[in-house]
Amino acid sequence: MRSFFWWSATLAIATTLCPAQSATVPKPLPDVYLVTVDTLRADHVHCFGDGQIQTPALDSLAREGVRFAEAFTPSPITNTSHTSILTGLLPSQHGVTDFGIPLAAEFPTWAELLKHRGYQTAAFIGAVILDSRTLAPGIDRGFDYYDNFPANAPATEHWGRVERRAADVVRRAEFWMSAHPQAPRFVWVHLYDPHDPYEPPPPYSEIYKGRLYDGEIAYADSALANLLAYLKQHNRYRNSIIVVVGDHGEGLGEHGEETHGIFLYNSTTHVPLIVKLAAGGTSDTVKAGAVVDADVQTTDILPAVLDLLGIARPSTLSALSLTPYLAGANSPKRAIFGETDYPLRFGWAPLRAVRAGGFKFIEAPKPELYDTNADPHELKNRYEPWNQDVLRLRQTLAASPLKQPAPSTSQGAAGAGTLSELRALGYLGPGDERTTTDVPELSSLPDPKDKIEQQNLLHSAMMLVDQGRLAEARPSFEKVIALDPDSAAALRQLGELEFHDGRYSKAADYLDRAEKANPGDASTAFDRGEVLVKLGDYPGARDALLSAIKLSPGKIEARLLLASVYTKSGDHAAEEDQLEAAHLLEPKNPETALGLAKAYLADKRYADAIDLLRPFSEGKAAHDKALRLLADAYIGSGDKAEADNAIKKAEALSRKH
Repeated sequence: MRSFFWWSATLAIATTLCPAQSATVPKPLPDVYLVTVDTLRADHVHCFGDGQIQTPALDSLAREGVRFAEAFTPSPITNTSHTSILTGLLPSQHGVTDFGIPLAAEFPTWAELLKHRGYQTAAFIGAVILDSRTLAPGIDRGFDYYDNFPANAPATEHWGRVERRAADVVRRAEFWMSAHPQAPRFVWVHLYDPHDPYEPPPPYSEIYKGRLYDGEIAYADSALANLLAYLKQHNRYRNSIIVVVGDHGEGLGEHGEETHGIFLYNSTTHVPLIVKLAAGGTSDTVKAGAVVDADVQTTDILPAVLDLLGIARPSTLSALSLTPYLAGANSPKRAIFGETDYPLRFGWAPLRAVRAGGFKFIEAPKPELYDTNADPHELKNRYEPWNQDVLRLRQTLAASPLKQPAPSTSQGAAGAGTLSELRALGYLGPGDERTTTDVPELSSLPDPKDKIEQQNLLHSAMMLVDQGRLAEARPSFEKVIALDPDSAAALRQLGELEFHDGRYSKAADYLDRAEKANPGDASTAFDRGEVLVKLGDYPGARDALLSAIKLSPGKIEARLLLASVYTKSGDHAAEEDQLEAAHLLEPKNPETALGLAKAYLADKRYADAIDLLRPFSEGKAAHDKALRLLADAYIGSGDKAEADNAIKKAEALSRKH
C-alpha cells in the first residue's frame, strides 16, 4: 500500500510551479467542506447511473474528483449515520444508536481534530434531528459555530422549526464564511430536503411531478451548485477538499419499506460519495473523474481527510481509509458493516449486517443471505444455516465491533417538545425514552420484515398529525391496532387523538392498553396521568404520574402535574416535595419557581418565597408573574416599599410585552 507521504509528495510535485520555492514556502492548508445530503440514494443521482434526473453540481464534482460507486452507510438513521461520518466509528463503537444519546467525549470529531490544527469550524444543519441541544447532544463539539434551530419557533410551523430548505442552509453558511474569511476553515453543510415529506419548491415540483423524491434531490443539488459557485467566486474552491456524501438512502417501497430506519438493504444503505481533492487533487495514477468500484464505508472518510492534512489519527479511530484509492493504489478486500436499533422502538428485533466476498448476510430472527453480484437488489434470499458463506459471514460479524443492545437498557431521553419535533420529521417511538423489551434473547422479538406494514402506516399517520390532519390519521392508527392489538405506539397515538378531541374516557382506555403493552414508557404513564386528572380520578392520576417519575426522574412536567394533584387532594406536604424536586432539577425554569413560590406563600414562608423569586425580578430573567408573587411575599413580610417596587416592575414588564 502506498503511504500517505508518497501521495503528498506526488501531489506537491504535480502542483508546484518551482521546486526551489516549494522547499521554502510551505503550501497553505486546504479548506475542508463536508456536504451531507440526507436520505440520498446512490441510484437516484445522475452521475451514479440515473438518466432521468439532473444533478449537475454532483456531476461536476464527480468529473473533478473521485467518485466511489460502492459506498455504504453503517446506519439508516440520520443522527446515528452522521455521528459515524463525523467520528469514523461504527454505531456500536460511538454508542449513538438512538435519538438524544450524547456522543461520549472520548470520541473526537472532525471539528475537534481540525480545530487543533488551526482550522476555523462551523456547521449548518437542515433539520432539528441534528440539533445539538436536543436530539444530537455532543455532535457540536469542536465547532466554533453550530447553527442550531431557534428554541422559540412557533409550534405550528414546519419550516424554521424542524426543517430548513437547502437554499436557506447554504445562505446561512455563506453568510458565516463571508464574516470569517480567514483560512483554513472546516465547514459542514447538511441538506435535509430529500427526506420525506417530498415537497420540492417550484420549479422542481413541476419538473419532477410524480417523482417528488427526485425533485427534492434536484433542488438540493441546485443549492449545492450555489455553494460551489460561492467558493469559486471567493477563490476558495481550488485549494479545498470537498466531500459530498449521502447519510443513508430511502426505501421507496422496496422490500416493503417506504422510508428508512428499519431495514439494512442497499436501498437505504448504498449512498453516493464524491471526494474532490485540493489544488485539482489528481496524480499520475488517479485522474479527475476517476471511479472507484471497491466497497467502502462512510466511516472511511475521516481517516482519509486526516491523512491528506497530515493529522495523526486518534487512538480511538480504527477505521480503514479512502487514502489508498485517492493515491491510485488497490486496497485489500474488506467487510462492510451495517446495524439498526430503530426497530426496538416498536418492540421489534434489531438488525446487523455484513457485506464481504460478494455476499451480504443480515442477522435477523429470519436471517438473509444475498449474492451481491448476481442479485444487487437483494431479491432472492439464499440463506441456509449450513451454507459456507453464512458460516463465514457470521464469524465475521461475531469478530466485528458490532454489538447487540443489552435487554432492559434505557437510552437517551428527550423532552416533550423534542418528541413533537421527532414526530414532525416522521420518526415515531413509544415514548421519550427507548427501553428495550425485557426478554432473554432479542432474537425472540418479532422480525421487522413481518411488521413493516405497521411501520409504514405509523409513519404516514404521524406526518398527517404534524400537518393537523388528525381525522385522516386516525384510520391508519386503527389499522395498525387491527394488525397488532398490542402496538404501544398506535395505542398511544390514538389515546392522544381522543384526548385532543375531549373524549377522555376513550383516551384513558387506549393509554391504559398502551401502558400495559409497554410498561417501561414514562411518556405513556404521564399521558395517562393527564387524562385521569381531566376525569377527576386523582388517586389514579397520582399513581400514573408516580410511575412516570420512577421511570424518568427528570420529567419536570410530571412533577408539576403531580404537585397539582396533591393540591387537589389536600396533601400540601407532598405537593411541596414535588415542587422542590422540580425546582432543584431546573432552577432557572420560571414555571418550577412559580409553583414552589405559591406553595411557600400558602405556608406563609415569605422569606423563602422572596429568596426563590428574587432571581426572576431583574434583567433578562425578569418575569411579570414572578414579580407579582414577589410583591405578595413582601406584603406578607411587611415590606410595603419593596412590594410596591415589585408591582411597578411587573406592570412595566406587562406593558413592554
